[in-house]
Amino acid sequence: METLVSLCAARGFIYPASEIYGGIAGFWDYGPLGVELKNNLKAFWWRRMVREREDVVGVDTAIISHPRTWEASGHVENFSDPMVDCRVCKRRFRSDQLEGERCPEAPKKRAVTDCDLTEAREFNLMLRTELGASVAESTTAYLRPETCQPIFSGFKRVRESARQKVPFGIAQIGKAFRNEITPRNFTFRSREFEQAEMEFFCHPSEREKWFEFWRAFRLQFHRDLGFDESLLRTRPHAPDELAHYANAADDIEFLFPFGWQEIEGIHDRGDWDLSRHSEYSGKELAVTNEQTKERFTPMCIETSVGIDRTTLALLVAAYTQQEMEDGEERTVMRFHPALAPIKAAVLPLSKKLAEPAKALNARLCGHFNTFYDEAGNIGRRYRRQDEVGTPFCVTYDFDSEDDGCVTVRERDTMNQERVPMEGITHYLRDRLEEAL
Repeated sequence: METLVSLCAARGFIYPASEIYGGIAGFWDYGPLGVELKNNLKAFWWRRMVREREDVVGVDTAIISHPRTWEASGHVENFSDPMVDCRVCKRRFRSDQLEGERCPEAPKKRAVTDCDLTEAREFNLMLRTELGASVAESTTAYLRPETCQPIFSGFKRVRESARQKVPFGIAQIGKAFRNEITPRNFTFRSREFEQAEMEFFCHPSEREKWFEFWRAFRLQFHRDLGFDESLLRTRPHAPDELAHYANAADDIEFLFPFGWQEIEGIHDRGDWDLSRHSEYSGKELAVTNEQTKERFTPMCIETSVGIDRTTLALLVAAYTQQEMEDGEERTVMRFHPALAPIKAAVLPLSKKLAEPAKALNARLCGHFNTFYDEAGNIGRRYRRQDEVGTPFCVTYDFDSEDDGCVTVRERDTMNQERVPMEGITHYLRDRLEEAL
């Protein structure tokens, strides 16, 4: 993880927010390569979950909801972790992460009896803010701790305006915020993060069928990201792990360097959310089957994937050290081509060829995210592109003016192929699409 974190900072994938001030725990900035990788992941999710399905529609809801939203959802009352404070180092820790009565910051030689920890008490994880022009008139509001609740409160409006009938789903990608006591493991547990969630509403008699469907569908999605089977597993929640409203829940877990961890959850939430929002708002959220005239509150099957966690998983899975024949090592980020931040790098063999190479790059950048590089020898430039995961390098050489061709080098195999410049856009598009 230390090597990967260093590479992410050096190459502009991810680095601490407010870095020049020493950073701020639990907040991260995505640089030029990181934002492309993350956006490609979100686009891939949106394509699979919304664009390719007639029974799922998308929304983009506000980060701040009416405060009653979080009363209805139970977050105001129940969204908390047990915490302890250390009177010596003045830091706060989750009590379930402590080893006995020892402060995690205490030297190993210090006796447990010399540690001074407070009793555990509940700590609400929602981030508060104030709305209003003055303190006297302000109203307490919360930055949303999850993206799903505005979907439930907007269920009736979306169903009617999109002319959807149950079963159907509502999806969104957005920011969420949790005041984590101990952010850790790079971007895995942060205070600001992105979720991609889909709430699928169905008849009570079909809840088990749809739970099984979405669990298999979402597992295949992660395989399609390029994750090896050895890095993925599903873990059903034991009865004592289930939320009080849940009928079933499965986690899709990824094998990080720090162990198996959840990157997505598939949950049977029942009718808890719609019923609660109906109760607290006074608005009827039940639906009527037009054929049978049955009136019922739909059950909800939720798929919730952490975008930041999955981006971290992509970085972990892609990172490779390969020993070359000359004894040197090359670092390769083997991203799925559809997710790679840069799809093609345009490299003139010599700076003398810069003008036609730049013209070629200008043609390609309208179709893909490209990168132009003329600094250093060609081998070094290839290595730089391998290190950021670029699947194809396009080299304009001294023969290109005469034969109208360029050399395309493939990242993983390092094979090179001569390709006519006239057809280079179609060639790269075909190669990228066949990898999907």
